[in-house]
Amino acid sequence: MKNQILFLLIVILSFNSFAQISFEKGYYIDNSNQKNNCLIKNIDWKNNPTEFEYKLSENIEPKTLTIKEIKEFSINNISKYVRSTVNIDRSSESLSKLSEDKNPIFKEEELFLKVLVEGKANLYQYVDNNLKRYFYNKDNSNIEQLIFKSYKLNESEARKNNRFRQQLWSNLNCSNFKMSKIEGLNYKKNDLLKYFIEYNKCYNNSSTNFEAKQKKDLFNLTLRPRLNSSSLSTQNSSSGSNSVDFDNEIGFGFGIEAEFILPYNKNKWAIAIEPTYQSYKSEKTTNTDNVSGGELIASVDYSSIEIPLSLRHYFFLNNNSKIFVNASFIVDISSNSSIEHKRNDGSIVNLFEIETRTNLGLGVGYKQNDKYSLEIRYQTSREVLGNYTSWDTDYNTLSIIFGYSIF
Repeated sequence: MKNQILFLLIVILSFNSFAQISFEKGYYIDNSNQKNNCLIKNIDWKNNPTEFEYKLSENIEPKTLTIKEIKEFSINNISKYVRSTVNIDRSSESLSKLSEDKNPIFKEEELFLKVLVEGKANLYQYVDNNLKRYFYNKDNSNIEQLIFKSYKLNESEARKNNRFRQQLWSNLNCSNFKMSKIEGLNYKKNDLLKYFIEYNKCYNNSSTNFEAKQKKDLFNLTLRPRLNSSSLSTQNSSSGSNSVDFDNEIGFGFGIEAEFILPYNKNKWAIAIEPTYQSYKSEKTTNTDNVSGGELIASVDYSSIEIPLSLRHYFFLNNNSKIFVNASFIVDISSNSSIEHKRNDGSIVNLFEIETRTNLGLGVGYKQNDKYSLEIRYQTSREVLGNYTSWDTDYNTLSIIFGYSIF
């Protein structure tokens, strides 16, 4: 059964048809200013794109358009990008790479800028891995970068050039704005979004906030009861007669999962942490010549809090349902747990305190309406007698996990 689960995980991970990202309604404007309605492949770009795939209708093969061919493209009610030749400063914000020059080092580049706010004043964003730059213009003027740069004052001290505040105060001011509003402004998307929306509102100009349109639920808190099928075997490297294969036992567990959706690539990736209570009890009688009466009664009483840290990937089936796979690194914290060997007369031969090691988990599941979920998870072998060098143990668990999201 466990081999079948592993095979199923490998098949799903390699099954690309589930991983396709949908084409959504949008448009592009070409170099002749012709607007063309189409379907655009929405991959929820983390970095600003230089090209995109599109279809003129659902049943034809997709084609690719590049930044050289397109002035603007948009996915309806989700995102919009405009091509612009701008001066951009790519100075690093990494402490080890800071320069002593506080002034930006501009280079002229042709970029697709993401439109964040559109109105009397427009706000744009450019992202290239760790580099984030914001741009603006007003009343169809040329697009300029809002200037922010970290620089090194000396070997032990860094400063920030916040010239973007002066740019906003000089060019995007309103009679009811106070200097304190500018002084408290950070070079961050949410701060700048709020400022531009308030500026447009000040001039009775309506704003289009593309970020509000694509607001996402990026956090889920889920109750996760489960059925566990667990087994344990113990082997003594110096005395094979004390080795025991305990029976497979069915037990209950309960976890609470906090899931953080990564805000790009169409919400397809997530990180989750899930403190989980589990327990395992079993007893086995074996025949052995080393024990008076020829029998060894071995018992295990093991309970712990497992803390899986998981990387999860979703495959969307439709708007309401999705399949997911996850890989987990599991830390286990046992409490008052032991393995005991005793004779028929009740005298104890061995008493081992359980001290566990980390292990891995692989899971595949289904989620409906972002509320209900069902997962099958297999855990690789876990060592439970880590403090005893002459003993090898093999604890395995296969779980059926039910989920109900409360937040």
